[in-house]
Amino acid sequence: MDMNAVVGSHDLLFLTLDTLRYDVAEELAAQGRTPNLTALLPGGRWEARHSPASFTYAAHHAFFAGFLPTPAAPGLHPRLFAMRFEGSETTAPGTCVLDAPDLVTGLAARGYHTVCIGGVGFFNKRNPLGNVLPGLFAESHWARELGVTEPRSTEHQVALAVRRLEEVPREQRVFLFINVSALHQPNRHYLPGATRDSRESHAAALEYVDSQLPPLFAALRRRGPAFCIVCSDHGTAYGEDGYTGHRLGHPVVWTVPYAEFPLNRDTAP
Repeated sequence: MDMNAVVGSHDLLFLTLDTLRYDVAEELAAQGRTPNLTALLPGGRWEARHSPASFTYAAHHAFFAGFLPTPAAPGLHPRLFAMRFEGSETTAPGTCVLDAPDLVTGLAARGYHTVCIGGVGFFNKRNPLGNVLPGLFAESHWARELGVTEPRSTEHQVALAVRRLEEVPREQRVFLFINVSALHQPNRHYLPGATRDSRESHAAALEYVDSQLPPLFAALRRRGPAFCIVCSDHGTAYGEDGYTGHRLGHPVVWTVPYAEFPLNRDTAP
């Protein structure tokens, strides 16, 4: 994908499915349990990649510097975006190079209206730390109904995103970032009868997220064209080798699902 042809002509969606494990994402896709996402994935499968960090705050700083999850294979892998700096070995002819300290600022300089819809605590705007990442954007949103304790969080996040996409004039390009919070602990409420978080409740949370996403992609198609990046920022452990949680160096944390794909404009009346 030549991002120099995409930037300026397409809306951009960056959707992070916070804490989603690669193995769970791939398993549910193969079982037909995430039909809406799977229909959009190239070849119907997630790509395994390595996150640049093991928890949300660090991973998103890297993402917004142009370091998206790296393909899980040896070698140099060209990046979609890069901030201009000397010595980059992964900047290729198709890389969109921005003269900016971060992706959000660089896209704003290219004429994009930048929108952040937060989810987990690092986007909650309730303290100085929670304002760092949202503060990069021209507009940012967070409320309890978008956060990790709200069982309908994805529904609320998508509804807000659709509303903002409909309110911004079509001739104005949009960079929409959404941090989906539902997969993060606590996620036991997505599995009837569960009293603790588990790999199974994590999977149930992904099924819920998948069920709520169609209005978002429909809204993007109405504005179209759009280019979408959907990935996790890190995984999480549920007892593997004695580990629980993330911000630790285990394969279930470092290996994340990744996909990128275009959406064409919906020409239906």
